[in-house]
Amino acid sequence: MSLVAGSYERFIWGFKLKTLKHSSETLTLSPIFSFPSHLSPIKSLAVSGSVASSGGSDDTIKIYDLSTSSEIGSLSDPSSTVTSLVLYTPPALAAFPRNLFASFGDGNVSLYDADPFVHLKTVKVHKKGVNDMSVHLSGRVALTVGRDSGLGMVNLVRGKRSFFCRLGKEAEIVEYGCDGDKFFMGTEEKVSVHDAEDAKLISELDANKRVLCVAPATNGLVYTGGEDRNLTAWDIVSGKVAYCIEDAHSARLKGIVVLSKIDGESEDEPFLVASASSDGIIRVWDVRMTNKDKSTPLAEANTKSRLTCLAGSSIKSMKKRFGGSSDSNKEQNEATEQ
Repeated sequence: MSLVAGSYERFIWGFKLKTLKHSSETLTLSPIFSFPSHLSPIKSLAVSGSVASSGGSDDTIKIYDLSTSSEIGSLSDPSSTVTSLVLYTPPALAAFPRNLFASFGDGNVSLYDADPFVHLKTVKVHKKGVNDMSVHLSGRVALTVGRDSGLGMVNLVRGKRSFFCRLGKEAEIVEYGCDGDKFFMGTEEKVSVHDAEDAKLISELDANKRVLCVAPATNGLVYTGGEDRNLTAWDIVSGKVAYCIEDAHSARLKGIVVLSKIDGESEDEPFLVASASSDGIIRVWDVRMTNKDKSTPLAEANTKSRLTCLAGSSIKSMKKRFGGSSDSNKEQNEATEQ
């Protein structure tokens, strides 16, 4: 399993989570790379398999190969700050992402082919900057929230905005659930849970302090973190706290990643959740231990920088395909050209 973090100081950090040889119960975060990849603070990250991408306020997207711990190229198409990134990988093609989607501070969303990484189309979605974006697991639509207090939907097959509405307040976070039938919107200290088909409100989560990151899980829970410095798991249906790791960090949380079992492993992995904070520390938690008086992380790493975002994935062996066009992308490319 890999974790990638971005920082205000322009550095990108890569770690591999692995079991120590002398103990099957002990995990460690081993550094695999660290270098200043951008000219200004890193604002967003995405990871899929052994491919990672980062976006910064230098109007640039960088692409990395985690298997070789190297940067393999950059995209200079963005015209403003890169606010969010999504590497979309269809379930049937788990080895390599099909598309990269990016949102920007000028209200645009861009679509890229990931094999190779070439720009397909840019869509104007918001009058002001896009705060966040989430892609449905089908890869056909994306939700966006912007500084114009709007909620937008982008048809990724046709490459056009298909829906837009005004919200009562500006939302900073939007995230589809793992099964795609719900989505979450974060507005200041509250997170609302909605039905993905008709946007009907299901429940509302009140964190009391500003929420800065949201990570859905597959067991009917969603994790939040932010100004309260806690890592909190919420029951989606009831809107109540399922459990909470209080003071998970000494500063606000800026990223959460739910790490699932790697396919093909003979032993079950503990249910792991990783968190990153402005204090520079990345921690990995076994949430089965939350009933104890004081939860302690299974592993942690101190980057000694102000972390801004976190992403993670399972690293699987694969054939590199950074050149040429694959048949799996034809449908997306042809539709976007219409």
